Amino acid sequence: MYYSIGEVANATGIAISTLRYYDREGMFPDMERSNGGIRVFSSKEIDTIRVIECLKSSGMSIKEIKEFLDWCQEGDSSLSKRREMFYNRLKEVEKQIEILEKTKNILRYKCWYYDKAVSIGTETVLANLPDNEIPEDIRNYRI
Repeated sequence: MYYSIGEVANATGIAISTLRYYDREGMFPDMERSNGGIRVFSSKEIDTIRVIECLKSSGMSIKEIKEFLDWCQEGDSSLSKRREMFYNRLKEVEKQIEILEKTKNILRYKCWYYDKAVSIGTETVLANLPDNEIPEDIRNYRI
C-alpha cells in the first residue's frame, strides 16, 4: 500500500515540510516517486518515520539519526554499532525519566502545599508542619 505525503502527514501528525526535509536529508533512500515526481510513501518509509520520531524524542539530533539510518543501509556489518546506539539511547531516556519523575513529585508536593494553604487561608502554618502531616509519597519533595 502506498500513501501520499498528505496522508502520511495526517496519519503521523508530522508536518509536510518536515517530511520533505527528511527526504532531502536522505532519510528515505529507497522512496519511490510517481511518474510526476511526487513522493510515494510505503510502509517502509512510515516505519522509518516512527524510528526517526522515537530517536528525536530520545534527544538525538537529525545528524545522529541520519548516521544511524546510513548504518542501516550498510546492512549486517553495522549491527553492533546500531545495537550499542540503542542501548545508549535507552540509558539516556532512563535518565530523562528519572529527572521528570523528580520534577513531577516536586510539582505534586507544591500542588498539595497550595491546596492546603488556600484551604486554611495562609501558608504560615505550613512552614513548620511536621513530616507526618505531609502525605508520605510527596514528603521527600518538600521545598
